[in-house]
Amino acid sequence: MISYGYTKELNLAFDEAVKKVTEELKKAGFGIITQIDLKAKFKEKLGIDFKKYLILGACHPTSAHQAILAEENIGLMLPCNVIVYEKEGKTIISIIKPTVAMEMIKNEELKKIASEVEGKLKQVFDTIK
Repeated sequence: MISYGYTKELNLAFDEAVKKVTEELKKAGFGIITQIDLKAKFKEKLGIDFKKYLILGACHPTSAHQAILAEENIGLMLPCNVIVYEKEGKTIISIIKPTVAMEMIKNEELKKIASEVEGKLKQVFDTIK
């Protein structure tokens, strides 16, 4: 298990998992502001075949606004990444732990915001089966 995120194997096909993750994030107040399809990008840019691997940039607008007010340059660390990928015929999801990502920034207000966002992301993670 990784220390900087929550990870689990799902009993869902890749596309179903992406749909479920997106729906659950939306229910929790997150929007997907970026979507990077590494399979397509690696094919386009490197000419190689790669497994299905999608990076979703999830943003909770209220929390992002608060974080930027607390630490103007925090945009370097946003959005919260969620990944969905295939491994050995299984679908895996991983969701970042914002508290770990923000440890290097010595700002108590930001730590509180990161903890709240992590709680929301953990609830999303726990609902996806």
